[in-house]
Amino acid sequence: MDYKKTNTPANTITRDMMQLSEDTGNVYETVRVIGKRANQISVDIKHDLEKKLQEFASYNDSLEEVFENREQIEISRYFERLPKPTLIAAQEYTDHEIYFRNPSKEKDKFGEEVL
Repeated sequence: MDYKKTNTPANTITRDMMQLSEDTGNVYETVRVIGKRANQISVDIKHDLEKKLQEFASYNDSLEEVFENREQIEISRYFERLPKPTLIAAQEYTDHEIYFRNPSKEKDKFGEEVL
């Protein structure tokens, strides 16, 4: 997922929960799906940020040599301006870009419900 090219607004917008829950039939299940996807996005963003900031890591034991790096500050600001993972996940859900399934609701090949 390229969260950098997302068209998600950076601020919170009001959503109709009944319309969001049409696919699952349950508001709580919809929130669970969006929440799980938001956690995945959050881990991905954190991993990318740590990878970019690792380039600036100093392995000296001396605290006297700590200095501000302009590029590091710009990278941090860029990641702070990204939309929150929950907003990205909600946008993906409304755009039907998230695949989800509930095994307890699926039926096996004989037409019986799998428990």
